[in-house]
Amino acid sequence: MTVHAKEIVDGRFWILEDHGMKIATIALSDNKFILADKKGSNFYKDKKALEQHLGNTIEWDKLDITESVTKEIHGFPCSTTPFNQLYDVKKKLPLFTKSKKSKSLYCAGYYVIQFDKGWVKSFCPKLITLERYNFKGPFTTKLEMKQELAKLN
Repeated sequence: MTVHAKEIVDGRFWILEDHGMKIATIALSDNKFILADKKGSNFYKDKKALEQHLGNTIEWDKLDITESVTKEIHGFPCSTTPFNQLYDVKKKLPLFTKSKKSKSLYCAGYYVIQFDKGWVKSFCPKLITLERYNFKGPFTTKLEMKQELAKLN
């Protein structure tokens, strides 16, 4: 029988599953494998010793980094997967909500906002914050935002 070890941290941590059910975790520390399940934790010198203890063959699934989704609205980065994408033409702001039912609007991109204590950097602030305070932005990169912040301070 074969069980699957789904990689969570590249080459260091896996979740062991049998037919889609989590049965244990495996960690690699100091060149030893640590199997943690409901019975406790055990140490193994290599993958072969681990498989012998389990009595199963382990199929080691690699971490797939290419699955990451680009989170962007109208060319500006955003902090989460955007829902209800809008563009405020008058204020020239890319807007979004964080969920389908959300009523709070957020502004995609990097900004510098003038609070009472001075100019502060911000990533994807709420629209209401930008309506209440002076701001510069949106910027597409952190570098642009930091350059503007340096000019203002």
